Amino acid sequence: MKLATFNINGIKARIEALPTWLAAQQPDVVCLQEIKSVDEAFPRDIFDAMGYHVETHGQKSFNGVAILSKLPLEDVTRGLPGDDSDEQARWIEATVIGKRAIRVCGLYLPNGNPAPGPKYDYKLAWMARMEARARALLALEEPTVFCGDYNVIPQDIDAAKLELWQTDALALPGSRAAFRRLLALGLTDAFRARNQSPGQYSFWDYQAGAWELNNGIRIDHLLLSPQAADLLRDAQIDKQVRAGDKPSDHVPVWIDLDA
Repeated sequence: MKLATFNINGIKARIEALPTWLAAQQPDVVCLQEIKSVDEAFPRDIFDAMGYHVETHGQKSFNGVAILSKLPLEDVTRGLPGDDSDEQARWIEATVIGKRAIRVCGLYLPNGNPAPGPKYDYKLAWMARMEARARALLALEEPTVFCGDYNVIPQDIDAAKLELWQTDALALPGSRAAFRRLLALGLTDAFRARNQSPGQYSFWDYQAGAWELNNGIRIDHLLLSPQAADLLRDAQIDKQVRAGDKPSDHVPVWIDLDA
């Protein structure tokens, strides 16, 4: 099972680039972030025609997550538990029915800037809610993947120029500590389990020639439960997508599971 995460930064803007990548790479399951579309406006017909089941949790102009799957999806739920007042569309879950059933959680974690401030407080509170949800799912002892745009630079190695990010919410000690708490639950960072090299990034800003200079950061992650980690065969970043026509500022990150 090839399972990917991809922050597309607007489905309307990526209406050609996304199908092109799907046709070339043929992932079985893709978790999308920042679709920036309400559910009824998402162009599902395009992806239906490519053989994908489509589930969305949308929001007008901002945020929004989706799951595309060539395999059947069951028990689809929307919204991160723990705060009924939270109206931001940042979390979607579903069980993918393949050779093995895999619980997939697609997430778009808050950016948190400017920090300190209310937006950073929201980010840390959201991560605490995610930790609680992860604990609940891990207790089921089933293969589970938490994938998406985490808006966290976990380690110094994950930024080309860390000095540019040291006061940013993506790299503040509180953000990194919250990410480490997720790993401490028993989750595995799939990409780092397969690749320890520096210079591996999933985001390059549109400004200041970041792509051309490879001034990137790694903030798109797939964290695996122990049962999912046992199935891991490969993990890669599709860096070349950033050089395509009308690219997102993120690129897909994918894993191959024996599932």
